[in-house]
Amino acid sequence: MDYKSSGVDIEAGYESVELMKKFVKRTMRPEVLGGLGGFSGAFSLAKIKDMEEPVLLSGTDGCGTKVKLAMILDKHDTIGIDAVAMCVNDVACAGGEPLFFLDYIACGKNYPEKIATIVSGVAEGCVQSECALIGGETAEHPGLMPENDYDLAGFAVGVVDKKDIITGADLKDGDVLIGMASSGVHSNGFSLVRKIFRMNEETLNTHFDELGTTLGEALLAPTRIYVKALKEVKNAGVRIKACSHITGGGFYENIPRMLPEGKRAVVEKGSYPIPPIFIMMQREGNVAEEMMYNTYNMGLGMIVAVDPADVDKTMEAMRKAGDTPYVVGKIVDGEKGVDLV
Repeated sequence: MDYKSSGVDIEAGYESVELMKKFVKRTMRPEVLGGLGGFSGAFSLAKIKDMEEPVLLSGTDGCGTKVKLAMILDKHDTIGIDAVAMCVNDVACAGGEPLFFLDYIACGKNYPEKIATIVSGVAEGCVQSECALIGGETAEHPGLMPENDYDLAGFAVGVVDKKDIITGADLKDGDVLIGMASSGVHSNGFSLVRKIFRMNEETLNTHFDELGTTLGEALLAPTRIYVKALKEVKNAGVRIKACSHITGGGFYENIPRMLPEGKRAVVEKGSYPIPPIFIMMQREGNVAEEMMYNTYNMGLGMIVAVDPADVDKTMEAMRKAGDTPYVVGKIVDGEKGVDLV
């Protein structure tokens, strides 16, 4: 008896590493020390010595049950973008620059080509956020997971000068809320998605005119990464006063997280276009509107608050980064929370 007969193929693990190296190479930054395959990833912090008071930021997350759709459709090249996005967007939301990322893949059986394809998406997410993929782990779990199943998670580490941390502390009545368009459902609420639609190839491969694509393509659209947009705003000389990444919990849970006591956010629902996928989900699942806004991003993946004098400059910077911004509301004095009007 050997390890392979118990369900763990060490040789497949070696092959996976070799296949993914070309993807990992795309993400390298000058600060990365050594190569892939060591016991730990090394990243030089020499450059942050120029900061007055450098603060490390971290974020960890996964893709939730969105991976189930990737498995049903046997499409694994974008789910890694989701894993990176969920982490780096949180780091950027605090004003930080993501530095490096590590991923963790648990699978029932290591199919090297599939693992490498998943990692290609992770690498693409790292390229989009300008952070390095400096390590990871692929763990075979025979008997714990079906052979074709896997789960994907990771974590990012970033840095920010303490004086530049976005806290919401200096928000004022009349500050303007600017939202950036999402790419779709992102990586939240897929347990409800899987209740609304039949999760089979026939349904997911069906083209819907209102979506302009197949249902599966609309749902698997990778999470938008907002790192470059927030960096462009900062480089434009704008001080972002508060920032909210609209993830699990939608508007009602995430927007209050960026507010200090005594300040309230007012979001105008008609100020931006709601993507067709959300309209379809609400209709087909008979989901209450409040539940939609309490679960999904409804078309806005990131919301920032800026001084009214900085609105035009902020939106110009976001467009420069390739994002689509909308003025979606304002900050008012009042009990901490959010109103959707």
